[in-house]
Amino acid sequence: MSHEFEEIVTHALVRDITLPSDAGTLALITIDNGLDHTKPTTLGPQSMKEIKAAVEEVHARAARGEIVAAAVTGKPYYLAAGADLKAVATIATDEQARDLGHTGHEAYRLLGEMAVPTFAFINGAALGGGLEIALNCTYRTIASDVGGIALPETALGLVPGWGGAYILPRLIGIAAALDVMIARPAANKPLKAAEAAGLGIADILLEPADFLEQSLVWAAGVLNGSVTVDRREIESPEVWNATVRAARAQVDATVHGARPAPYKLLELLELGPDTSRDEGFAAEDRALEELIMSEEFRASIYAFHSVNAAKRPTGAPDPKLAQPITRVGIVGAGLMAAQLAFLFSQRLSVPVVMRDLDQERVDKGLQFVASTAEKLVAGGKLKAAVADKIVAGVHGTTELGEFAQCDFIIEAVTEILPLKKKVFAELEQVISPTAILATNTSALSVTEMAADLQHPQRVVGLHFFNPVAQMPLIEVIHAEKTTDEALATAFAVAKKLRKTAVLAGDRPGFVVNRLLILLMGKIVEAIENGTDISVADRALRPLGLPMGPFALFDLVGPAVGLHVLTSLRQDLGERFPASPGLEQVVAEGARVSLPPVAKGLPAEVDPAAARFFGKETHESQRESLTEDEVLDRVLTALTAEIGMMLDEGVVQTPTQIDVCMILGAGWSFAAGGITPYLDRTGYSEKILGKRFHPQGIASVPAHV
Repeated sequence: MSHEFEEIVTHALVRDITLPSDAGTLALITIDNGLDHTKPTTLGPQSMKEIKAAVEEVHARAARGEIVAAAVTGKPYYLAAGADLKAVATIATDEQARDLGHTGHEAYRLLGEMAVPTFAFINGAALGGGLEIALNCTYRTIASDVGGIALPETALGLVPGWGGAYILPRLIGIAAALDVMIARPAANKPLKAAEAAGLGIADILLEPADFLEQSLVWAAGVLNGSVTVDRREIESPEVWNATVRAARAQVDATVHGARPAPYKLLELLELGPDTSRDEGFAAEDRALEELIMSEEFRASIYAFHSVNAAKRPTGAPDPKLAQPITRVGIVGAGLMAAQLAFLFSQRLSVPVVMRDLDQERVDKGLQFVASTAEKLVAGGKLKAAVADKIVAGVHGTTELGEFAQCDFIIEAVTEILPLKKKVFAELEQVISPTAILATNTSALSVTEMAADLQHPQRVVGLHFFNPVAQMPLIEVIHAEKTTDEALATAFAVAKKLRKTAVLAGDRPGFVVNRLLILLMGKIVEAIENGTDISVADRALRPLGLPMGPFALFDLVGPAVGLHVLTSLRQDLGERFPASPGLEQVVAEGARVSLPPVAKGLPAEVDPAAARFFGKETHESQRESLTEDEVLDRVLTALTAEIGMMLDEGVVQTPTQIDVCMILGAGWSFAAGGITPYLDRTGYSEKILGKRFHPQGIASVPAHV
């Protein structure tokens, strides 16, 4: 890994505060990097030295009887956002990795071993090592507006190694701790303040306006006995161990050994509830050392920084060229169109016009918008007043002329090129010559779609992924005549929608669908040629994808998958296989996988689906492959395809492909995206004669 690293040092400032009600003097440690809220407080080597020195100073004062309590808080909006991953990425030896764990434990554990009670006043985001500061304290308060409470380490190839793995299950219970340390990181779902308080991570929820003052009042109450805090009993070894065994089965069912970090955390928890603090912290040190030096962690850091760097997308024109958007038009009122209507109204806060051919379809689209808002309000994810504004911002119509006042129009109709060309031709008759036309096509040529227009230069691809609200990626497609103004507007829209945008050339399938459909096609091809459907479906498990290929077919819809596969075969050749079996599935409206048998478990392949596949393959041509052989064919095909995509200029760098596959296809951070995985497993050199990353993935991408 690269050793070039300049730490933004986080300081630990100590001041004395006289507590209310004559409760005595509290030493308050404030963690602050001296920068504004756009620069999160992170914990690098020098920062940890400063925190350790401050804690040792306060510890000594407590031993001398100079203070009655100590507390830790942060600068506005942050307690601390965890370890500085750029610093961690510079670690090159086992000794350095071991020292990282020791340093954290030495700095933090004194917070739990002082002669006086210690408090964490969680005033802002507390992630990873930031939350572990709080966990090592005796008591915790939290501001009600805090949104980022998490131990995300297992998603980054690590474990909570500064006390979190040991303390959390003893504080909130083993089942809840497993959810916080494994399930939530995998789903990227940090806790909000109320959730953290409900679990017992925080002892009291306080209003943010006078959070510090109220925290001091509460701390004084704890000290004088007017406030009591009950702690739950730790589970018996039998209950604890049974819960961990069940969690291991769940991890096996979803991770399939593809990521080592969740398993390493389970090993720590398998030490049992009777493990001493010294033993638990030492085990965390060993686990952290092993994981930091692993290929998976290096890959996950590359993926983490690549995704972050993608917020400054490669190839995007000057943002100043973007046209202002005052009114959005959406062609169609089906599921995708209605999702887009909700998102545009929510994020852009401009009027949205959704148009379809008849009132029944329009009404269904509007009902989807309204029901989505109702569900979010009921789930506490949206305030009623905000929801009402979103719904009121979407207008339905059957009149084409209502697009006349729109300056940005996106079509979301059926993936049929002549239909999309017709839609654009009709739109051009009523809209302003300066209005931007966007298409949500998933695979069709944007250049061909715009070819017959009077103003083809204002057409741009804006490919969203389903479900629109959850999927963070947008592929921005540069057609042959697309202007910088149209592109800049597309990128500006993506940013306002809080999506990550990657610029892609106008080639069939763009990035994600070209690779994902090839992957799925190779699985189907193996089955058509005689491989058992369950064997083929399991073959991809070592990749750590969020679902199997047939569950994915059912998610996107077999008809959509078949359409894109057929389109890519027509445009790119027979390496995208035909599938009579999939055609039969679509013709009969069947599924190819069963619903999950339990929440969080992958869908099973429907045995009935097997009857559709392989009928047209002659017995002498049939071959039954093993899981390893199927995986080999998939990875061989993907390697060759990525090589062709880079040669064609679909994107400029392999890292852009990785970002697309991570954000658009669920390729795991632990794999580092797809191209480092292919380098690491030898496929790139075997198939292309070179690595995608000749210098390795040590350096952090400047931009993507």
